[in-house]
Amino acid sequence: MSDEQQTSPELDEVAQEATEQTKAAAAEQGAEAATEHAPAVDEHAQIESLTEQLHEANEQMLRARAEAQNAIRRAAQDVEKAHKFGQEKLVNDLLPVIDNLERALDAMNVDDESLKPVIEGIQLTLKSFQDTLARHSIEALNPVGEPFDPQVHQAMTMVESPDAEPNTVINVFQKGYTLHGRLVRPAMVVVSK
Repeated sequence: MSDEQQTSPELDEVAQEATEQTKAAAAEQGAEAATEHAPAVDEHAQIESLTEQLHEANEQMLRARAEAQNAIRRAAQDVEKAHKFGQEKLVNDLLPVIDNLERALDAMNVDDESLKPVIEGIQLTLKSFQDTLARHSIEALNPVGEPFDPQVHQAMTMVESPDAEPNTVINVFQKGYTLHGRLVRPAMVVVSK
């Protein structure tokens, strides 16, 4: 047993040296691992930052694309409106001509045989004008018997009328017109009280 006791301190010494070497190696490996993790943490943070920047850039690109599409759509709508309603000034200039042709027909004596060719000529001219307006989506408003609507009618006067409901158009001084459904000129009307 004395051999065992002698070897025991030697073993203790060897074991202690091995433990110290293991601790030193572990500390060294821990330091290396820490230095290896540090760049990994930096790389991970950099990847997150770049991913976030990419996400923001994608959102900005999507917003810019949506704005461009909206601008294109608005421009197309503006062009369409210009084509549709660009002739409004011309229509306003032609409407008095139609009014005058209608007034001329109303003023003529249809019983006078000598005026029949003139009346027919005016009627054909008026019909031609009206057909041309219809081809270009210009419609006349002749609201006799309809309820008064201040958005499309202009009341010239109000008259007592036992035959008509109150607030009803009973006579039209001048027809109104719409261009593609949009009011160009309101109808000048007489309204019942």
